[in-house]
Amino acid sequence: MTDGETWNMKTILLKADENNITAADMKAAGDIIKNGGLVAFPTETVYGLGGDAMNPEASRKIYAAKGRPSDNPLIVHIYRMEDLYRIADEVGDGVLKLAEKYWPGPLTMIFKKKKIVPDQTTGGLDTVAVRMPDNRIALSFIEAAGGFIAAPSANLSGRPSTTTAEHVIEDMDGRIDMIIDGGSSVIGLESTIVDMTGSRPMILRPGYINGEMIKDVLGDVSYDPAVFGEETKGLHPKAPGMKYRHYAPKGELTIVKGERDAVISYIRQGAAEAVKDGKKVGVISASPETKRGSGTEKGTQSGAQDFPVSPKDNRYGKELFIMNIGDLEDEYSIARHLYDVLRECDKQDIDIIYSEDFSTPRIGQAIMNRLIKAAGHRVVEV
Repeated sequence: MTDGETWNMKTILLKADENNITAADMKAAGDIIKNGGLVAFPTETVYGLGGDAMNPEASRKIYAAKGRPSDNPLIVHIYRMEDLYRIADEVGDGVLKLAEKYWPGPLTMIFKKKKIVPDQTTGGLDTVAVRMPDNRIALSFIEAAGGFIAAPSANLSGRPSTTTAEHVIEDMDGRIDMIIDGGSSVIGLESTIVDMTGSRPMILRPGYINGEMIKDVLGDVSYDPAVFGEETKGLHPKAPGMKYRHYAPKGELTIVKGERDAVISYIRQGAAEAVKDGKKVGVISASPETKRGSGTEKGTQSGAQDFPVSPKDNRYGKELFIMNIGDLEDEYSIARHLYDVLRECDKQDIDIIYSEDFSTPRIGQAIMNRLIKAAGHRVVEV
């Protein structure tokens, strides 16, 4: 089935609890995979859209359900270390050190693949990306499904990733067989991806496990230019998120970087002009003075008295939405709520979106990597 056809599959919603996993539920989900179907499942990073990694037809179904380019490789999820040796060649000492430190966890490593892994799963590459998630529901599901789950994020291609079952339902209801609802993702950003096939480990996608943490284990690491927002047009992507536009809301997103006063001034002016032109405007901001409440607050300030505009200013009226993403003193809150806020922009039919720069110390690189791709590399420095 192609994306242009009608999707009318009956999607089962299965509630699951990490502290009370039932064998019958996992068997039901695993049997769907063994029969060639698709199941969305929770992980600590984002929700994954799973199929049998050893079944080429299952991989084709994943690409079709997402509307994903077939040269964009999938990540193979495993539940135990010994299974790595069944699908990966050249598992060296560096791999074992990283796995001992960060598996299960939000880290994906790339290896030369063994022939058992279909080319359809790896996007035609001779390498395979592998991860062991740190989520008991995910691990139990992978085991019940046979041990090898190919899974990208469970969203339509190009849209913001999914961190709740509700997000998955928005994108995948009627397209897949089952959604396992395991609650909200703890981290909210996709895993770090490290290419282990070269003479020097290379970070292809930043995440919760940052470069310094990898250096502490391996002593050396390099970065792919795509990590810093450079486009990779014309290249075959070696890992998810490297080539194509990702994580994007429907509205036009612009990231504004610079001194705070200059950023405030630029966004104020841009918001006023856009509203005057009849556009709905969203501003994504964080403040050291406020923590994010439940949901996005329409027509209210995000906390700091000077940012970004006064809700009492009649120039803006009901066409301005302040998207409070989290607390600058708690950068993990920004990561957890990033995709929720981007999806809220779509729910509010926002046309023009401005975002602050969130280059925080620990995971700011990962946050900005996602935002820059969501903005289509539209960044203004003031």
